[in-house]
Amino acid sequence: MAKDVENPCVSLCQLNSELCVSCGRTREEIRKWRGMKRPEKMATVQKAATRMKVIARKKGKSQ
Repeated sequence: MAKDVENPCVSLCQLNSELCVSCGRTREEIRKWRGMKRPEKMATVQKAATRMKVIARKKGKSQ
């Protein structure tokens, strides 16, 4: 059986409009996580990681 995709949640929910700035998922992705199939979860984790890189870059520029 395929290994489960690990939830990117870090238990520090900080929603900034529609995006959690702690894990990088949208409000909709968080809501749908439990019902997603493995490929959807993998895509969500990938998108969240990309968003977190953007957030980190923006933080670096503002300091």
